[in-house]
Amino acid sequence: MTEPKKVGSTRVPMGEQPAEQRIHNFDEVPLGYTPQQAQVEAQRCLQCKKPKCVTGCPVRVDIPGFVGLVAQGKFVEAAQKIKQTNCLPAVCGRVCPQESQCEALCLLGKKGDPIGVGRLERFVADFEREHGEIKLPPKAASTGRRVAVVGAGPAGLTLAGDLIRLGHEVSIYEAFHRPGGVLVYGIPEFRLPKAIVAAEVAYLEGLGVAIDVNQVIGKSITIDELFGQEGFDAVFVGVGAGLPQVMGIPGENLGGVYLANEYLTRVNLMRAYAFPRYDTPVVRGNSVCVVGGGNVAMDAARTARRLGAEKVYILYRRSREEMPARAEEIHHAEQEGIIFRLLCAPTEYLGDDKGMIRQVRCQEMELGEPDDSGRRRPVPKQGCTFTLDVDMAIIAIGAGANPLLTRSTGNLTLNRRGYIVADANGRTSRPGVWAGGDIVTGSATVILAMGAGRTSATDIHQWLCTGHSARNGAASADWNTQAAAQ
Repeated sequence: MTEPKKVGSTRVPMGEQPAEQRIHNFDEVPLGYTPQQAQVEAQRCLQCKKPKCVTGCPVRVDIPGFVGLVAQGKFVEAAQKIKQTNCLPAVCGRVCPQESQCEALCLLGKKGDPIGVGRLERFVADFEREHGEIKLPPKAASTGRRVAVVGAGPAGLTLAGDLIRLGHEVSIYEAFHRPGGVLVYGIPEFRLPKAIVAAEVAYLEGLGVAIDVNQVIGKSITIDELFGQEGFDAVFVGVGAGLPQVMGIPGENLGGVYLANEYLTRVNLMRAYAFPRYDTPVVRGNSVCVVGGGNVAMDAARTARRLGAEKVYILYRRSREEMPARAEEIHHAEQEGIIFRLLCAPTEYLGDDKGMIRQVRCQEMELGEPDDSGRRRPVPKQGCTFTLDVDMAIIAIGAGANPLLTRSTGNLTLNRRGYIVADANGRTSRPGVWAGGDIVTGSATVILAMGAGRTSATDIHQWLCTGHSARNGAASADWNTQAAAQ
């Protein structure tokens, strides 16, 4: 009788920079696995016959398949296995919330720690790149069809990677001067190094994806022109949700008050942290408050700490249990000395005679009945206010849909919040136009945007291969019938 496999209940720990050291640099915090650590962790996998972890992955990575290869020491093969469904493994291994997706469904998690899927994904992607073992997969014969992708973020990059391998010509149009979307302008270097994103993008370019930067679709060129003058057969819109939101309280226009999008873009993409070597100035506060409880708020707070702030406050109107940020990011922020002021909300920013912020007035809150999100609604505690001395504030309460593209595009249905309405396959109300990621769902995760890109890629491929094209307005008028048939 075969003995049952003995499985460790605790995952192999990953080293990281000490907090007292990393608050003075922008180097990556987790240090990654060694080959030996990766094999030991991978050998914990039960290799389930019906792996639930795969169903928890928005891009359906063959998790047992690649983990099994890691256990055998076949690291390059493991990376290639992942790339069959995920063209950004080094990115996902760092920023994907595995703990609430694939790892949440791991059977090992019932009695111990689930397999460290993200850590293993990061390891094999890094191993393949660092050892010069990246090989381009075969591509299908050219179909002669052309697809334009608006936005070089996670959704657009994923869709491009899938369609280029299916034989279509793919061109990405990106508004910023570097591709990557939120991966480069939103996520700090200490969580996702820019060199990692650049390597993943280079892989797609090696496959033949064309990337045209500094192109604001809706301004420099329109969707109509992509079909007409440029001759594309289909267009995918993956522009994200980049319109910052404010609270509408007094003092938001004071000097030293930033919207998180602007602050993180200045520091991350434009490297304000290296001023004056990079000529992008940014206010460096000594006492900073960050409003919000998501990953963006954690990124902003940890960035401010690295830029020299002695005190950084997180002001969040709910309790810790309701914070949407990843547990790992909250933990790292606490290690780095970020001060959490929970159940409070700013009501006014106060400035000096030069128009610079000097204080923030806050209202204490308590939790009432659940709202539409399922979280308990914060309500003010009457007569309970306090004031903090700050010389900088960062507002990180979410972002909305930028109307620049949608206003210039006819026959595109939007919802009441300005997001593009799309069906389960990403099809919009306009023939030949698909959309996915945050511009459809509102602010979400990198991996969910990638999942939307994969879904739309499959649908676009099927549509193009059945003879359809939106070039020169030639798409069939009976769009709803086609959508239902497919």
